[in-house]
Amino acid sequence: MRRTLGRGRSRPLVIIGHVAGDGGAQPVVELVGPVDRAHLTGLSRPSPPLHRYAPSPDLVDLVERYWIPVWSLAAPSTQRTLQHPVCLLVVSNDYARFYGPTRGLSSVTLSGDGYAAGVMLTPAAGRLLLDRPVASVTDVHLDLDTLTTLDGAALSGEVRAAMDPTPSAPESHAAAIAAYERRLRAFLPVDEQGLLVNHLVAWLREHPEVTRVDEVAEAVGLGERALHRLTTDRLGLSPKWLVQRRRLHDAVLALKAGTRSLAGLAAELGYTDQAHFTRDFRTVTGTTPGAYLADQPRADA
Repeated sequence: MRRTLGRGRSRPLVIIGHVAGDGGAQPVVELVGPVDRAHLTGLSRPSPPLHRYAPSPDLVDLVERYWIPVWSLAAPSTQRTLQHPVCLLVVSNDYARFYGPTRGLSSVTLSGDGYAAGVMLTPAAGRLLLDRPVASVTDVHLDLDTLTTLDGAALSGEVRAAMDPTPSAPESHAAAIAAYERRLRAFLPVDEQGLLVNHLVAWLREHPEVTRVDEVAEAVGLGERALHRLTTDRLGLSPKWLVQRRRLHDAVLALKAGTRSLAGLAAELGYTDQAHFTRDFRTVTGTTPGAYLADQPRADA
């Protein structure tokens, strides 16, 4: 049974079930109504029904969230994302993969009837699950069966057993999440360097005024070379990429909110002019900020 909780000014939460965890049963909480700064949706590129869930409290250092899209499509639909600086676990009805970070635009084409049960890991987690530098999987994916640290073959079977009968049911989602969490707890506690990189990415997300790598290095108490070694090992990405991706995520969020001044947005993001902003946005997404804005649904429509 679903149960809604209020949390002050935060978005509402919905409990869809419980999973076993440290200290007893933990609720599986659906995140209701978040605006995703990574998913490039619009009127011409709608998203299938998508459910997002919070991890159990003891796993917040390893898991950002779970997401489960379920679709039934008459025609193929390509979904595009600007991936966060993390690795992903995805088990669908026809594949099971570990995704490294993608520096450019990520895309997947959905067709027919299907589902995916995904885990957005924290920045710290990829290195722990791989047991090697994340740079080794940047821009590539691995079959989950090959991930022996997680017993990926058994995990994919457990997730499919949970999802296959009724992919849209909250109970199926809770069971799939429970399968993931049983495996992921083996990687606790997160090491000190992992906690540092979690902090680094969260700090950068919360400080949109930061546009230079030296500012990031100073904030986390590292020299620029040490920062580069850290992000290459743990994230498979450069500090410069982190800053640039954060700016693009902020741009997507503002465009989805219906900003009306592209020049003003460029200035807020720290660009010297609108042309520079447009070039960066188009290079990665394949479209201009103006075209993406025009494709967004309007609240007054």
